Amino acid sequence: MQYLRVGAVVVFGSINMDLVVRVTELPRPGATVLGDRLLTIHGGKGANQAAAAARLGAAVRMIGRVGGDAFGAELIAGLKEDGVDTSGISVDQAQPSGAALIVIDGSGQNMITVAPGANSSVGEEDIARLRRGLRPEDVVVVQLELPIQAVMSGIEAARSVGARVILNASPSSALAGMPVPVIEIAIVNQGEAEELRTENLRRGAGALVVTLGAEGSIVYEKDRETRIEPLVVEAVDATGAGDALVGAVAFSLAAGSSLIEAVTLGGAAGAAAVTKLGARPSLPRPEDLKRLFDIELGQRGTRITS
Repeated sequence: MQYLRVGAVVVFGSINMDLVVRVTELPRPGATVLGDRLLTIHGGKGANQAAAAARLGAAVRMIGRVGGDAFGAELIAGLKEDGVDTSGISVDQAQPSGAALIVIDGSGQNMITVAPGANSSVGEEDIARLRRGLRPEDVVVVQLELPIQAVMSGIEAARSVGARVILNASPSSALAGMPVPVIEIAIVNQGEAEELRTENLRRGAGALVVTLGAEGSIVYEKDRETRIEPLVVEAVDATGAGDALVGAVAFSLAAGSSLIEAVTLGGAAGAAAVTKLGARPSLPRPEDLKRLFDIELGQRGTRITS
C-alpha cells in the first residue's frame, strides 16, 4: 500500500554525546572490567529519534539544547548531515552538552548512565520554538530525558494546535507516581510498562505500544490487542533499537500509515538497528530495510513488500 506524506515529524528531546566501551561482561557493583577502545558517538534519545525518522525520509525538526562546547557543535553538525532541521536547537553557554556513558557486553546488552548537561535547562524558550510553525498534521515526539515540566508543557503546546503526540516514556522513573498525560500514543519497553503499569498508561494514551525486544511488540488500542511478530537478526548492540523504532513509527504516521502499519515498520527498524554497533550509526536507512527484510519505502510514503 502507498501513503502520501501528510505531516512533518517534530522531536522535542535530548541531545547527547555517547561515550561507549565494549566489554566481555557487564561489571557488577564494585567491580572493574577491562574494555575495548572508547568510542565517541552522537546520541540522546531525542536526537536519535529525529535522525531515525529523517533517514527514512521524513521532514524532521529538532527542538532541544546543547552546550557551548566542542561536543555541542559536533552534535548539531551530525544532525544536519542526517537531514534534520536544527534551527530549533539552542546553544547554552552556561552548560556542557549532555553525555551518556554506555557499556556494552558481548551479547549486545548494555548499561547506560546519562549526564544531562544542557538538556536540564530546556524550558519555556524551547517550548516557544516547538510551537512556532507547528501544524495539526505534524507528529510530535517527546521522551523523558528532559525536565518533566518541560515535557508536559511541550505536550500541551502540541495538543493546543491539534498535532499528534508520541510519548516514549523513557526513562520511566521520571513519570513514576504521576498521571500519564493525555496523548495519542505511548511507547514503552516491557520494564517501563511494568514500572508505570500498563493499565495506567492505557488510561492516558489513546494507544499503547509495548516493545518486547527480540519477541516483537504489542499494540493496545481501545479494546483491541495486536501482536507484532519479531524479525530475527543477529544482535550486535541493542543500544539504538528503541530509538530506531520510535523514529520509524513517527515517520510512518506522518506519512499517513495506520498505527499497526507504523509499529510493524518500527519493529523492522529496531531489528535492523541491533545489527550494528552504536545508537546513531545503527539507525537504518531505506536500503538497510530493503536488504534485510525486503521492505521498500517509497519517496512519498511506505510500501512493505516482504
